[in-house]
Amino acid sequence: MAVTMKDIARDLGIGVITVSKVLRNKDDVSEKTRQRVLARIKEVNYTPNLAARSLVTGRTYLVGLVVPDLLHTFFAQIANSLTGAFLKKGYGLIISTAGEDPELEMRTLDRFLARRFDALIVASGGTSSAIFGRFQEAGTPFVLIDRRFQDLDANYVGVDDEVVGALATKHLIEIGCKRIAHLRGPETSPGIGRLNGYSKAMAKFKMKSLPGYVSAARMADVHSKDSGEEQMKKLLGLAQRPDGVFAYNDPMAIGAIHAILDAGLRIPEDVAVIGCGNLHYDSELRVPLSSIDQNTEQIGERAASLTLSLLESKHRPRNKTVIIEPQLVIRASTDRKRARQEKEKRV
Repeated sequence: MAVTMKDIARDLGIGVITVSKVLRNKDDVSEKTRQRVLARIKEVNYTPNLAARSLVTGRTYLVGLVVPDLLHTFFAQIANSLTGAFLKKGYGLIISTAGEDPELEMRTLDRFLARRFDALIVASGGTSSAIFGRFQEAGTPFVLIDRRFQDLDANYVGVDDEVVGALATKHLIEIGCKRIAHLRGPETSPGIGRLNGYSKAMAKFKMKSLPGYVSAARMADVHSKDSGEEQMKKLLGLAQRPDGVFAYNDPMAIGAIHAILDAGLRIPEDVAVIGCGNLHYDSELRVPLSSIDQNTEQIGERAASLTLSLLESKHRPRNKTVIIEPQLVIRASTDRKRARQEKEKRV
């Protein structure tokens, strides 16, 4: 016979509710009692019957996460952060990717909705907010991360992408770039916001974006590296090639770096490159990549915290927007001062 909470409670001489609170990581149980319960759980190899628990509570204790891609480590890092936060509170995280296919994303979200997940976290690759209206009608809490919709009042955690675009472009201007191109993203809020930030920074410093300098990707989160390399080759073929490039994300910037080096040009002396995401391997690249840090771990932590607050609230709270402050991280791909110093040492 499988061990039950009643068995554990009887063995320890405590109430079933106390055992339940320990399993749900509630803080109104003494540390001594908590340790006794956890020790007994380990001794008898107890596994909670989640199906029975769901029948009693009306919850699945599952949260769904939908992102465009997990090969892009930005989303993988967020998923990792979310998993740890939810496990501590007794929730499982079910992850699905939808590429950048709005139809596939809609089918995935429909399935999650049909399975009655307790909440959803979504980085949408679509341009329509229609599906989320169904979540609101069904009363399913959801949090948007990284991408949002202008026509939808919803919970959101991410950066201000106009600030990202302006910060990256301003840095290229400050290191002396005169012809700055932008490898832009898709028609989602990050792609639009970063393009707007680039354009506003160029206008503020009275600089012009030359014809062909805003290059659009077919895919921006899936196959980003290949897309960045392809776009950069086109830019290098222009009569006036750019001397600075702001890429929508880091994988796209890495692809651009490959194209620049293959063309026999120097980074950052001939072309400076900056991306967005500050991925964990950026400092280990052949040319360490400058990037805008979106504080990925913090996005995951704040999204988890917001989702849990929605799940624990007895009344539907107002939607919240949590804006994470982006930060400029300078490395060799834009550090022209250091490049000059190293050249002088060699001379």
